Amino acid sequence: MKNYFLAAALLLSSFTFAQKAPKPDKSKTTIINHLDGQYAYYKDIAHQIWEWSEVGYKEVKSSALLQKTLTDAGFKVEAGIAGMPTAFVATWGADGPVIGILAEFDALPGLSQTASATKEVDPNRDAGHACGHHLFGTASVATAIELKNELEKTGKKAVLKVYGTPAEEGGSGKVYLTRDGFFEGVDVVLNWHPGDGNNSNLNTSLANITAKFRFKGISAHAAVAPEQGRSALDGVEAMNYMVNMMREHVPSDARIHYVITQGGKAPNVVPDFAEVYYYARHVDPEIVKDIFARMVNASKGAALGTGTEVSHEIIGGVYNLLPVESLARMMQKNLALVGGVTYTAEDLAFGKAIQSTLMGTKLPALTSAAEVEPFSVDSRKGGSTDVGDVSWAVPTVGARIATWVPGVPAHSWQAVSCGDNEVGYKGMMVAAKTMATTGWELINNPAAIVAARKEWLELRGPDYVYVPLIGNRKPALNYRDNN
Repeated sequence: MKNYFLAAALLLSSFTFAQKAPKPDKSKTTIINHLDGQYAYYKDIAHQIWEWSEVGYKEVKSSALLQKTLTDAGFKVEAGIAGMPTAFVATWGADGPVIGILAEFDALPGLSQTASATKEVDPNRDAGHACGHHLFGTASVATAIELKNELEKTGKKAVLKVYGTPAEEGGSGKVYLTRDGFFEGVDVVLNWHPGDGNNSNLNTSLANITAKFRFKGISAHAAVAPEQGRSALDGVEAMNYMVNMMREHVPSDARIHYVITQGGKAPNVVPDFAEVYYYARHVDPEIVKDIFARMVNASKGAALGTGTEVSHEIIGGVYNLLPVESLARMMQKNLALVGGVTYTAEDLAFGKAIQSTLMGTKLPALTSAAEVEPFSVDSRKGGSTDVGDVSWAVPTVGARIATWVPGVPAHSWQAVSCGDNEVGYKGMMVAAKTMATTGWELINNPAAIVAARKEWLELRGPDYVYVPLIGNRKPALNYRDNN
């Protein structure tokens, strides 16, 4: 494999990137058309994962279904990796460029919406796919299988690795895979994410550290003997007050948010245990570490002031995304080739009903789902993702695809509804086609891989050393137990 890329490097030194770009080949058209014919098959898989709606590190059935789909297609699956029972890596091929593909499949607690265009709780579930990870994982599996089929048909060489990555929503599953070296030897990683528009821009994300702060006090009768008690809930509330005071004295683009996960059972009992779950975010991991250290000090002060004890457990921590422009432009070109999501009259009616439930007066046109946004080098900061750590370990590229009605925000009941609707499943297949054509272009253009790695190394800097924000802790397999 080293000789393969040495030849590519020599080629790179002789020609410009534009000169080396491969001419369009009919394989891309074949890939797109064949995936169109697989729509019903992959829709059924994604729908099943939507129905299960398993939360982080509990995605037993969802992971098993994706593993079986890959095994049936000829991939060799290694499951339970990096200390995570639902994580896996599926491999096909033994020589040539190594293409990694990320697959997510965890749901969010508390968003048990039906597929209706009106807010309607499903009593059979206590979670929902409000971030579209059922579509994410399925499209990634479809990408890998389609690339494998095309490689077999043409006789070309490549290694395909599909990473089943659990607990993206706060559990930082990919961080453990990165820390344990599972991306070593991979040349480029492909991924995507559901959204309400189509692009592969130079978007970054927010680094974060998440933690649960646990206060212990002394229980007592709140009316008869309050002086004998020390309220753990007072400790939580005192900490929250101090952290809220911090908001004036952190960078304006930082984000701090929390929920009280446990606060006692009855008002007339002084609670001897209380817990608060915090997120600290900023695009710069160093600023995140500083904010988090101040939050820890606030917890200690709160405990001292309320006569309680406090401990904390870091649940997750992720880096910001490190985008590589040459890869982003390549994926954007292939996204434009594939095109956006075309709505039928029925889809438009569903979209209008969904948009009528959204706040705001300037919602995007429903037809924008069919458009591919112009490429932008403006690095927008969104939420946080453990793909960030992967992107600092190996050149990584991703796209946002319209699986939600334009204007729908992530982590909403409307996103859950769209995820089990034709608008969602059509977007899923746009993502699969975009990643598969991008993967195919990389396999056939090793000089582009060399160029991307050079660009990526320059972005990281010569002195970069990866230090995970989760430290050396083991995966927090039970972090969703209180949800």
